[in-house]
Amino acid sequence: MGEPHGIGIVGLGVISGQYLETLGTHPGVRIAATADLDAARAAAVAERFPGCRALSVAELVADPEVRTVLNLTVPAAHADVASAAISSGKNVFGEKPLAATLAAARAVMALPGPGWVGCAPDTVLGTGIQTARALVDAGEIGRPVAAVATWVSPGHEAWHPHPDFYYREGGGPLLDMGPYYLTSLFHLLGPVARVTGASSRPRATRRIASGPRAGEEIPVEVDTHVTGVLDHVGGAVSTVTFSFDAAATDAAPIEVHGETGSLSVPDPNHFAGEVRLRRPGDQAWTPVGARAGYVDAGRGIGLLDFIGGDRRADGAIALHVLEIMTALMDSAAQGRRIDLSTTATRPPLVPLTTPEQWRRAVSG
Repeated sequence: MGEPHGIGIVGLGVISGQYLETLGTHPGVRIAATADLDAARAAAVAERFPGCRALSVAELVADPEVRTVLNLTVPAAHADVASAAISSGKNVFGEKPLAATLAAARAVMALPGPGWVGCAPDTVLGTGIQTARALVDAGEIGRPVAAVATWVSPGHEAWHPHPDFYYREGGGPLLDMGPYYLTSLFHLLGPVARVTGASSRPRATRRIASGPRAGEEIPVEVDTHVTGVLDHVGGAVSTVTFSFDAAATDAAPIEVHGETGSLSVPDPNHFAGEVRLRRPGDQAWTPVGARAGYVDAGRGIGLLDFIGGDRRADGAIALHVLEIMTALMDSAAQGRRIDLSTTATRPPLVPLTTPEQWRRAVSG
């Protein structure tokens, strides 16, 4: 194994803990630097890792010990941090979405430089989505013709003490949760050619239910219920719903329907879960054991996938998914079907890979 791959983390909020569980003890990775608007928080994390230093963002992206910048900032800052990293010759892997707007994301991807741009969600590389894809690719449901994806909740103000950014530009149920489902549909059925959308905003304000700001009302600046139809290049049609305006649903997170069978696909917000298969004439769904994907993976596996020589969580996929989401909202506003200008190539299927295997496979 070569020298550990140096990573600098920008943004040390709640989600950073999950990334550190995956990356912090990996033998092929070294947490070299941290940066956060809260300097004390950056310093506290840095103290956990030998040789790690708490720096400013400018210092971190210029630091020669940092080969890849892990961008865990809020969506409004994604493009600025990614651009700074790329301009400094670094790789950058960021939380979703790639940027708060499609224009900003295009600008990030157009920047010259030797670095790679990757983006969450990497949950799609776990055994749940990858097993479902293995079944689709193997023809277990025949030619895919349709899919349905559903995610609904009453809204994040019910549990999050500072939910403001979920209701500003770059937030909403579509941009917050949509990337998990739309990236999964991309892996399962390939790129999208055109979309048709509809959306609504039933409430102008939301009331925070917990934490020090409980009872405070915050403005809603984005639509909170979005539905749409995606026409995939390969001919399948997907129907999607994302909402902050529903109590719950009994629907499977994703269903994929083919000419000779259907799949029930687990929650793409997680890495694992039970895939179930049903064919015409079957009296019940049949569970399918894991056939592909990183076993027991956690957030950050997409970055390890890159360090190990693959680019399955590529920025081109994130750009395409962001255009799908942007086009759904534009279609809803304009009342017409919208053709997409971006595309991406489905990456190779992840072979069934145990934690021991994916830990050994990654070197600096």
